[in-house]
Amino acid sequence: MRSSNPVFSRRGFSRDDGYAGFNTAQQPQAGGNPYAQAPTNPYATNPYAQQDTQQGAPQAPARSGVMTIDDVVSRTAITLGTVVAGAVVAWLALPVDSANIGKSYGIAIGAALIAFVLAMVQSFKRKPVPALILGYAAFEGVFLGVISSAVTTYVSAGAVPQAVLGTMAVFAGVLIAYKTRLIRVNRRFVGFVMAAAIGFMILMLVNLLFAAIGGGDGLGFRSGGLGILFGIIGIVLGACFLAMDFKQVEDGVTYGAPREESWLAAFGLTMTLVWIYLEALRLISILQGND
Repeated sequence: MRSSNPVFSRRGFSRDDGYAGFNTAQQPQAGGNPYAQAPTNPYATNPYAQQDTQQGAPQAPARSGVMTIDDVVSRTAITLGTVVAGAVVAWLALPVDSANIGKSYGIAIGAALIAFVLAMVQSFKRKPVPALILGYAAFEGVFLGVISSAVTTYVSAGAVPQAVLGTMAVFAGVLIAYKTRLIRVNRRFVGFVMAAAIGFMILMLVNLLFAAIGGGDGLGFRSGGLGILFGIIGIVLGACFLAMDFKQVEDGVTYGAPREESWLAAFGLTMTLVWIYLEALRLISILQGND
């Protein structure tokens, strides 16, 4: 089973169920099921990774050269900071008044397409390329800046701060739930989230197609009561993606992934947070627009 996050689609650090795609060696367990699978370290070739070969249980790395939580935090801060910087520049340089909104929207769509291409290129790279990751963050920031400015101008001046606070609340809530094991990321969890995400995206694409053909909001999935429902679903899916990201970061640290993998962790977390922010901003826009 692969992660919902394209950054992790060819990687995974699972200890428990092997859901992320790494092979596990079939080794008999003392006093247990002879067919049970003991996890293997996908970074065994990393000279800095350490593993208890007698028990097959990964041990926390004690040397430099491996990914740590501090590495993930610092790279994520840099990547998110680049997103914010791009958004601020776009907000100030690309006005959304009646005279410039068409041009600003055009630039925002172009930036979003470039960000998507950079994200896809990075997702198919075997190793992280910080320039690609930061380039994605900068162009994604431009897109978010224009969209946020438009919502502030035409919907509600408080929508953006509310969406930011909502995104932070989701992040904190999922982190607490994950650390206290209220959320357990296993094969069943990932399978359910993947199925739900595929269904969600198909419905959104169908809605977009109907909107392009018939105009308006298509099937109504982006406005009114259905829009509110699908906005909530989108945020819940984002929270599930976030839990899966936490799981893979935790396993990467435990298994002794190379330090450069922290850029991929930052990339994945950034994309998930952008997803949650956009869904929160859209939900708030619908709610404010109905007042």
